[in-house]
Order: sequence, then C-alpha cells, then structure tokens
Amino acid sequence: MANGGGGGGSSGGGGGGGGGNSLRMSSNIHANHLSLDASSSSSSSSSSSSSSSSSVHEPKMDALIIPVTMEVPCDSRGQRMWWAFLASSMVTFFGGLFIILLWRTLKYLWTVCCHCGGKTKEAQKINNGSSQADGTLKPVDEKEEAVAAEVGWMTSVKDWAGVMISAQTLTGRVLVVLVFALSIGALVIYFIDSSNPIESCQNFYKDFTLQIDMAFNVFFLLYFGLRFIAANDKLWFWLEVNSVVDFFTVPPVFVSVYLNRSWLGLRFLRALRLIQFSEILQFLNILKTSNSIKLVNLLSIFISTWLTAAGFIHLVENSGDPWENFQNNQALTYWECVYLLMVTMSTVGYGDVYAKTTLGRLFMVFFILGGLAMFASYVPEIIELIGNRKKYGGSYSAVSGRKHIVVCGHITLESVSNFLKDFLHKDRDDVNVEIVFLHNISPNLELEALFKRHFTQVEFYQGSVLNPHDLARVKIESADACLILANKYCADPDAEDASNIMRVISIKNYHPKIRIITQMLQYHNKAHLLNIPSWNWKEGDDAICLAELKLGFIAQSCLAQGLSTMLANLFSMRSFIKIEEDTWQKYYLEGVSNEMYTEYLSSAFVGLSFPTVCELCFVKLKLLMIAIEYKSANRESRILINPGNHLKIQEGTLGFFIASDAKEVKRAFFYCKACHDDITDPKRIKKCGCKRLIYFEDEQPSTLSPKKKQRNGGMRNSPSSSPKLMRHDPLLIPGNEQIDNMDSNVKKYDSTGMFHWCAPKAIEKVILTRSEAAMTVLSGHVVVCIFGDVSSALIGLRNLVMPLRASNFHYHELKHIVFVGSIEYLKREWETLHNFPKVSILPGTPLSRADLRAVNINLCDMCVILSANQNNIDDTSLQDKECILASLNIKSMQFDDSIGVLQANSQGFTPPGMDRSSPDNSPVHGMLRQPSITTGVNIPIITELAKPGKLPLVSVNQEKNSGTHILMITELVNDTNVQFLDQDDDDDPDTELYLTQPFACGTAFAVSVLDSLMSATYFNDNILTLIRTLVTGGATPELEALIAEENALRGGYSTPQTLANRDRCRVAQLALLDGPFADLGDGGCYGDLFCKALKTYNMLCFGIYRLRDAHLSTPSQCTKRYVITNPPYEFELVPTDLIFCLMQFDHNAGQSRASLSHSSHSSQSSSKKSSSVHSIPSTANRTNRPKSRESRDKQKYVQEERL
Repeated sequence: MANGGGGGGSSGGGGGGGGGNSLRMSSNIHANHLSLDASSSSSSSSSSSSSSSSSVHEPKMDALIIPVTMEVPCDSRGQRMWWAFLASSMVTFFGGLFIILLWRTLKYLWTVCCHCGGKTKEAQKINNGSSQADGTLKPVDEKEEAVAAEVGWMTSVKDWAGVMISAQTLTGRVLVVLVFALSIGALVIYFIDSSNPIESCQNFYKDFTLQIDMAFNVFFLLYFGLRFIAANDKLWFWLEVNSVVDFFTVPPVFVSVYLNRSWLGLRFLRALRLIQFSEILQFLNILKTSNSIKLVNLLSIFISTWLTAAGFIHLVENSGDPWENFQNNQALTYWECVYLLMVTMSTVGYGDVYAKTTLGRLFMVFFILGGLAMFASYVPEIIELIGNRKKYGGSYSAVSGRKHIVVCGHITLESVSNFLKDFLHKDRDDVNVEIVFLHNISPNLELEALFKRHFTQVEFYQGSVLNPHDLARVKIESADACLILANKYCADPDAEDASNIMRVISIKNYHPKIRIITQMLQYHNKAHLLNIPSWNWKEGDDAICLAELKLGFIAQSCLAQGLSTMLANLFSMRSFIKIEEDTWQKYYLEGVSNEMYTEYLSSAFVGLSFPTVCELCFVKLKLLMIAIEYKSANRESRILINPGNHLKIQEGTLGFFIASDAKEVKRAFFYCKACHDDITDPKRIKKCGCKRLIYFEDEQPSTLSPKKKQRNGGMRNSPSSSPKLMRHDPLLIPGNEQIDNMDSNVKKYDSTGMFHWCAPKAIEKVILTRSEAAMTVLSGHVVVCIFGDVSSALIGLRNLVMPLRASNFHYHELKHIVFVGSIEYLKREWETLHNFPKVSILPGTPLSRADLRAVNINLCDMCVILSANQNNIDDTSLQDKECILASLNIKSMQFDDSIGVLQANSQGFTPPGMDRSSPDNSPVHGMLRQPSITTGVNIPIITELAKPGKLPLVSVNQEKNSGTHILMITELVNDTNVQFLDQDDDDDPDTELYLTQPFACGTAFAVSVLDSLMSATYFNDNILTLIRTLVTGGATPELEALIAEENALRGGYSTPQTLANRDRCRVAQLALLDGPFADLGDGGCYGDLFCKALKTYNMLCFGIYRLRDAHLSTPSQCTKRYVITNPPYEFELVPTDLIFCLMQFDHNAGQSRASLSHSSHSSQSSSKKSSSVHSIPSTANRTNRPKSRESRDKQKYVQEERL
C-alpha cells in the first residue's frame, strides 16, 4: 500500500531527482503511459504551478502519482488511492459476510438454549400439575402471539419483496428487465471510461458519465436491498455472482464522489450480467424453443467470460505489479485486451500483444486452462446450434394486393412439382397468387432447387400446421386458402387420412373461416370431416377423395371406354404440342390442350334456350358449353349438365366451357349481338362499349380469380328443392305404348333416389363356384379382378359399384358385376356392397385362367384390374406387378367361342345375387343373353342388335378370339409402369403418362392424374362438383351424411320426389355406322353432327373415340382407340368413330327392355365394340314398327345405353 501511495514527489518545475524518477502530471495522457523522461516531468510541472517552487527528493522516489488539474484538485500531490476503492468493496463484502455468519451463530445458540429451556419448562408443568400450569401459560401465550405477529410482518415484507423481483408478475418483469438494461448501460459507460487513465481526478458535478453511473448504482443498491429481503438463504445470496458484482461495482462509485477521483478498477464485472440474457428473453416471451435458449445461454456465458477476463488484463497490464511499484506496466486499450484473450483462447497466439506484468501472466496461465476448455466446448456447440437452426424458420410477409395460399401435408419433389406445374400453368392467365409451403422437414437439394426456380411465387417455411405458432408464421389468418396434399402411395391410407384430418382440425381451430381443400384417400374417412363444426362446403371447403374419384373414373370407363382419359385431361393443364405428321398423336394432343373453365354469360344470351346458346357458342365463338349454374326461384344454385331446350338462360348465368385457354372463354362474356353478330373470326370478339355489357361486367366477379363462392350444384340439392325438369325432346322410342310394369316390384332405389337398391344379402348368396359361373354363360357384364388379402388396405369398392348402379339406368340396363379375387378380402368389402343388385363373387385369383374363363371374360363388356397390395411394396417399379401380370395374362389368352347354340328355356340357372322375380333373370333375358353394352352416361344409345328370327337363340361369335380384344382398364400406382402394359407400343420410359398410348386409349389409369384437381378446385370449386356429378353417378352431401351414419345405403319408397332425381344427364357413345347420322360418318364434318344431334335429339357432343389407325389409307387390324376432346367444327369424321355425347334421362326407355336380343360378334370397327356401340335408327324404321311384342322382336331394335 505504501508503494501505491508513492514516496512523495512534488511537482516541482526544476526537474526530477536522481535515479531517473520523474513526476508525471500531464492530464491529457493515459495514466499507464508513465515515462522516465525528465522533459516529460518538466512539461508536467507547468500545469501545477502551485508546487513548482520546490521538488521533493527522497531516497526511493518510485511512487506513482495521478494527473492533477486545477479544475479537479483532488490531491495536490497526485497520490494514487486505488486501495481506497478496493477497500470499500472488500469491507462491504467481508463485513456483511461476518455479520451474516455471526447472526447465524447467535441464532443457532439461541435455538439450542430455547430448546433446552423448553424441555425443562415442559417437565416442570407436568410435575406441578394443571393448576399451576394454567397460571403460567397465559404470559407464554402472549409472548407467542407477539412473536407470531412479528414473524407475520416479516413474512409479508419478504413476500412483497419476492413479488417485486419475481418475473411472474408484470411489475417483477419490468423491474428485472430494467435492472438488466441498466447493467448493460453501466457496462457501456465502462467501455467509454476505459479510454481514460486507470485512475484520474474527476469532478462529480462536471463529469456527465460519472453522474449517470452514480444514478445507475443507486438503483442497483435499491434492487440489492429487495433481493436481500426476498432471499431465503442470506448466506447463499451473499455469495451469488450478481451480489459479488454489486460489491465490487457499487461502493467504489460512492468513494469516487467522496474523493473526487475515479478508479476504473473492477467495473468490468458488470459484463457478468450478460449471463442472465437468456432469462430476460424468456421473460419477454422471445425465446421459446430449447435450441434457441441453449444457444443464447452458450453465447452469453462465452461473451461475458471473455469481456470480464479482458477487463482484468486491461487493469493489471495498465497498472503494473504492486511489488514492482507499478513500474512494469504497458499501455493496452480494452479492445486490445479483448483481442489478446481471443487469440489466447483459440491457441493461435500471434505474439503481437502479450502480458508483461506478473499478475497478467499468472492470470493468463489459469485462463488458458479454463478458456481453452470453454472455447473448445462452447464454440463447436454454438456453431452446431447455428448450423442446425432452421434455414426456413422465418415468417411470411404478405405483399399488398397479392393473395397467398398455404400448401401443407405431403410435401415431396413429385407432389410439389406436379402441383406447381398445374397451378402456375400459363393457360390460367396471370395467377397473382403466392404459394407458401409449410412442412416440418427441410427440403432436399432437388426440392430446394425447384423452389429457387419459382422464387418469385413460391416460399417455403419449416414448421407444422399442428403448431399454432407456425400457422401464425405463414399468416394463415390472411391466406386465401389452405391446401393439404396426401401421400397417395402410403402403406396405411387410414393413418394418412387421420393425419390430414388432424391438420384440418388444427387449422380450423386456429382460424375457423379459412377455406380448406384437402385430399383424402379413403371415402369412408370423409365422414370425419363433417364432425368439425367449422367445416362448411358451402363456404368453399372441399375434400377431394382420391379413391372415390379414381374408382368413379374407372367405373365410367366400364360404361364409355375412354371417358376417364377425357375427363382427366379436361381438369389438367396441358400445353399445346403441335405435331405436323398425320398421326394419331396429332389429334389426341390437340384435344389434350383443352381444359374446363367457367365464365359468366353475356347479357346477349338472356332468354335463349340452352341448346341455342350452346350451338351459338360452338359455331360462332368456337367454345363448347356443357353445363350452366342455374339459380332457381328461391335463389339456390344448381349445376345443370345439358339441361335441354326448356330452360332459358338468366342474367348472370355461369357457364362451364371446354376450351384451350382462359382468354378464349372470355368471348362468352364479351359477346354482344349488336357488335359481334356479323363477325366470323372469333378472335375479334372483344369487349365493346355497349352499356348493358359494361353494367353486367361490373356486377360479376372475375372468372379465374380465386374466389370463395357458395357451391350448391344441381346434384347437391335435396330432392325437394330441385324442380323437376320436364323434357320436350323428340322421343327416340315411340311413347304411345303402355309402360310395362312387369318388374316394378324390383325397381327399388335408395332413400335419395340416386341409386338402385336391394335388401341386404349375405355374401354366401352371391358366391359363385367355378362350375356355376361356367354354367351361367355370363355375357355383357363387368369383371373386376381384385388383388387383396385379409391384411390389405380397403380400396372402397363401393365407389366402383355406385356409378354402375345409378338410378338413371333402368333396371334391365344394369350390367352384372362379377368380382374375381380373394374371398377373405371381399368379405371385408361386402358390408358396403350388399345393398346393390346384380353383384356376384367368384373366389379365386385373377392370375388363374380357369377362373377367368369361368366368368367368360372374353364376353364381358369391361375387365377392371385393381390391387389393394400396391402400397405395401417399397420398390416403386414393383408396386404394379400384380396388375401388369394380370393384364398380360388376359391378353395372351386364346378363346374358342364355339359354345354351341343354347336354347332358351325356363329352367336356366339363376346365379347368386339375381332375383328370379325379374324377367331379366331368365336365361335369355338375363345372364344368357348378350345385352348391348352401356358405354356412356346419360345418353340413350340405340343400336341394331340381331337379325329377325334369331331371338330364341344365343348367337355367339364362332371365330377364334384372343385376349387382346378384351376391353380392359388397369389401375397403376407408378406412372412409369405404363410402358409394360402394351408390348407393341413405342412409348419411351420417360414419357409423361398422358402422352402414353395406354392412357390415351383409356386402358390405363393412375391416381396421379387427380393431383391437378387441387389447383382446379381452388380456382373454381364448381369444377369439382361437375366432375363428381359426372363420375360418381350422383353422390350428394345428403347421401354422404347418411353413409357417415350407417355406412350403408338405406332403401326408400319410390315417391315423385325421389323418382324425379332419376331425371339427370348422362354420358354415352354414339356410333356412326348406321342410323340418322350415318351420312355424316363418311367424310362429314363434326360441326354438322354437333348441330344435328343438338337440334334433333338434344344430344350434346363433346368428343370422339377413334380407331388408332383410322387416319391410314390402308386397312388396319388394330382395334385400339384413342380420345379426341372437343374437335373443331370442320373436323372430318370416319364411319368407325364413336361420339361422346350428353343426353337427358328418357322415361320411355324401359319399354324396350323386352326387345333386347343378343348381337353377333361381327368384325366391324372393333370386333368387340360391334356389340357395345349402338346407333340411332332412321325415322322410317321407327314409324313402321309394329305395336305387338312378338312382331317387334323380329325388327331392328334400339337400345338406349346410359350411365
């Protein structure tokens, strides 16, 4: 200490004494910059003239003095007093520690004494008896009450102090945050003062930083008192890090004020307060995850230790060693010390900055041990946490004037690329929507590259929709919709559906008004969505059930082969690919470029009938309108498909169009009779200045802009709310005959009137043995080959059967359905099938040719190949092995159909599942006859079936037939496996599915084509309603709610309301070989056929099913056909073409039931199709037809085939 005070040295101006000691008094240099130069001492003496007259010479003038100025005369001798600052802290710390220990010792002794005295008094009370005890208890009770009152007061104060410093209350949180902020402020003041000498004279009233530091420390002192009062263990509190920081930083400030001098000292300890940084952030609810808390903890400990150690090195190196009279100091700034500590911890040690003092070097020895260990453990962990931090963990920032949607669920490269390809397709016009993907797994490199290619419209965030915090990050409350993708290839479809339902629940719980479009795999799981209170399909919520639509598409192919391909292409966005060569791909791709759009009709169409508007749009606007949204008198909206000429177009009617892009559809909106009536080029039809059109445009919303629109399609209304549409069409069959009610007792429908229904049957009653099936001679039926076992996931065969049992078929038109597969699997599906008529089961395997021959697969109208085992195989290339093997097995079969002539007799075998009460169940009129094949929806197709005089016999083709002529449709999981179905095609393995020959021909179907429905439904939710109406046979929300309750159809009585539901449009194929359109089939124009069919029969044509090699000049034996969607007006027809068309239900078609006969398998356009495609007879044939049933059986007859 004596050395610290200095041996006394006046600041005389006459120079220094011997030994080279000098008096350093320059106030503008650092205290550490001590010099032994005499000139320095001379210049310093000029600033202290009061002592310039003499200088003090002592034998040991090695004492250090501080700068002294006239403004702050803290010590005329410039003597250092660092010991006073340090002593204040040490006295405070050890004094308090001594008092606490003394208090604990006295308290312990008092407790021991009281314990002994209490035992003595208790013994005395027992010995003296109760009378004496009563006299002595009273003062004791009073004393206990006084002690209790005192303890209660102290407890209240302690509790109050605890509340004040606790972060559990708002006051406590504010106080804790304020203390931390002021501690950081005090540390900043230390950083500022570190550029000054270690010890210097300062005037409290003139030094601004000292005043601020004083105010901070007064607050710290008060907070220290609160902490002391609230502490349960005072000794432990006294030894806490925060308490030690206060001991060595608060008292020196008061000493500074008293001595008018400042010592930098241990103020660097304030950096230890940074350790509490993570706690403060948790109090403010900023840190929520364990990784973020851990990261901040590591950083705060590392930085606080680093800064504190740098402060100690700065102090000792600028002061020097006390035993060396502080002569071995060196001038280092604080930040140079920070640099020194970092290179020391990292073991680099450049040597440019190093410790010179013994204290500094000793500290560095111990710091290297601890600092190196901390650096080696903390830094890698910090880097790992930062590296593992979610790269996509930010929040979405909404762009003004731009909508965004959130896409979640199964996010993979395949699902995202398919979605973006369709959603951002150029044919959609300008899509001003930003797509935000949310997934809990970060994207791989390929997916990340895909996002970067679409960075202007796509953003990805890592998180889960089950976490409300993540939903807030993607701004789900302001999103236009949320789309949930499903994993179509998962092993457990029910588990995948449950996951998506939970996502819907989470999103709806966070924001009930958000519009959700979700994919579902299983039809029966759709019922769970109805349990969500905020789920409302009228507000745009939709569930796209892949199993329902997939099997519905396949069912339509059983009725009109190729329809599944056409519909799949219509709601998928495909760019036009131009091919110059005259090949089948040229015409197919021209049709593929068509999509389905909606647009409001111009006011010029108001009051016109639907066929008139439809013809005008096709001929003049080059647009194909297939349906409208009709608003009834009670303002309920319904989607009507080809409603007929009785319905007039209203103002603001929404039309459904098939066109190549959205701009073409605008013609229907801009059309004005006054301005565009004489225009022949449809491209010139643009917006005109007519007043009516402008008014209408202002009234109607944009067509393709995403909108939440109430969807209430025609098939979605209850029967009572749907007005019956009376038909005024020319009857295709004479209607003056008495309607035959022979089978009225079996014509039963479900409670909605949408489907044929029968009483539940036990599965044993519909099982056929191989011999029974062979004796039945099945023909004109549908064979369903199903692969599955007791452990396979259910695929929902009800969705396949329901469209084939739609009520707009007459009972005799229903095709018999035969399932070939494992009985164990079919037993699991049977509960959903036992209410449908004409269903049989042949236990076996589709790979067995014996089973296939038993069900006469060569005489079937369609063979469907399905598998329930596809998703149980990891190798994608092997997922379709069963279906491919079955398909190739059937194609390689050879059939000799010379089964002879079977006489019709009343003893014919009735297979299980058939009711003998129906005349159709007789050998001739039931299973043994060859009915015409129903190949379409809603279109009566009339054909010549047999020559007169051959009705009592079953006429069967006598020629050899191979399995290649059997109509088949195969379900595939992996698109690339389509190359294995046709061995004679030239499809490249990398060819997209829609470009392959099997898909274009309608013989293959993959669930991946349904991905496009997500974006199509978002842009227009009526598209999904229209598709479901066409492919499901008329499923309604009422029916779905009923199935959710009972898991089965409920039978109902035939009331006028339910029977009216049969009057709905259907699809069919029209043959051009014979009938009133035969003249157009040979080189005629498609547009002429379109207009003639629409005017004469109210049939709306929308595509062609053409032989693959029909364009060749030489005859070809190939029977494959492909789909041409919406051909142009001038498209040339060939006689073998089949025309897809829409027609309303015909009530009189039931009269021709008894006139059915077997048709020969002639070798017309396609050998098997000769019996499955029908034509309309000429008017002469119908007018001269006899009235009696016997004579009608010898004429050419017509069969109306419908979906």
